[in-house]
Amino acid sequence: MKRGPRIAVALLSTLAAVVIALAYPLAARGEVWESATWQHPWAIALIAVVPAVWFWGTFGQDRRKPRLRIGTVAPLVTGPRGLRVWLRDVPGTVRAVAVAMLVLAMARPVSILRDQRSDDKGIDIVMVMDLSGSMRAILDADVRTLPGAPQDLPKGKRLTRLDTAKIVVNDFIARRRTDRIGVVVFGKAAYILSPPTLDYHLLGQLVSKLTLGIVDGSGTAIGDAVGTAVARLRKSDAQSKVILLLTDGDSNAGMISPDYATHLATTVGAKVYTIQIGNGDEVEVEDGVDLFGQPHYSREHYPVNPELLAKMSKETGGVSYVATDAKALADSMHAVLDHLEKTRFEASVSSFEDLFPFLLFPGVALVALDALLRAWLLRRFP
Repeated sequence: MKRGPRIAVALLSTLAAVVIALAYPLAARGEVWESATWQHPWAIALIAVVPAVWFWGTFGQDRRKPRLRIGTVAPLVTGPRGLRVWLRDVPGTVRAVAVAMLVLAMARPVSILRDQRSDDKGIDIVMVMDLSGSMRAILDADVRTLPGAPQDLPKGKRLTRLDTAKIVVNDFIARRRTDRIGVVVFGKAAYILSPPTLDYHLLGQLVSKLTLGIVDGSGTAIGDAVGTAVARLRKSDAQSKVILLLTDGDSNAGMISPDYATHLATTVGAKVYTIQIGNGDEVEVEDGVDLFGQPHYSREHYPVNPELLAKMSKETGGVSYVATDAKALADSMHAVLDHLEKTRFEASVSSFEDLFPFLLFPGVALVALDALLRAWLLRRFP
């Protein structure tokens, strides 16, 4: 076979392999490739080995072919030539294109999808959770009635007010869809656990990990807590803002009075919904274990101030609730859900898509085609 026609066949087969390899990624993602970014751009430099692979798999094979000396080659020169002679370089071209596709897959192209902006109904909510020492009081509940509650509590284990509050708060978060939710925790001082966010999964994890002792629980700074929540809502672009306060005590610490915190809430247009846990009666508190390792409980009294919480809610346009058990706490949260009016704000969510599989699959398919051609259609002997 003359060299000119052979080069033409090799180039045509290379072009055909390229078309076949690119058909799938272009059909699947089309214009996305124009804006794709490469996470490992250094890998693209390996494309330089493709010409060597191409030559080694085509014309470079001539020197590696086994040869047999015979007296005359005239019969072979004038003898018939089959299709396999014309296609002998096809496996080499297919292999070279396969290597090119695999190299591009290694560079890991990524499509940064356009921000998906949705004009959804929702509000900005900051949940304010009490972590003072009184939250260790027992708030018994049938865990089967609380969504998301552990169904296999250790023997003798009873839920505290904080345990139940975390279960109910996580259920509240899970029921929201387009509301930005933040969390403030407080004891003797107030701290931001999370600013308002749409990442409900992360928010749920943060709430689940709350324990007594992570803040100074020797006081109950309701004014500071509400004031901190107001600060997070001050620059909110939502037309409706809500502060949801869960506490089981009276305000006895902090730099900001509850009355002034309420005034701050009205200046930013935030409604304060309050849920008082407990009614001031004596409650059981775990204070250690007995000789058999079972929890031991004593009875203590924690003062509450329902008048203060009712005043804060009334002055801001919210509603006040009292929950004396876990069911009442869950019902109060559901009632808040029902009362929350909705406003519209624009939420922006960015997402990414890895494009390398669209290059990897054709590359692997071409490798398999190369092996198939060499083992079946264009096999050589010896």
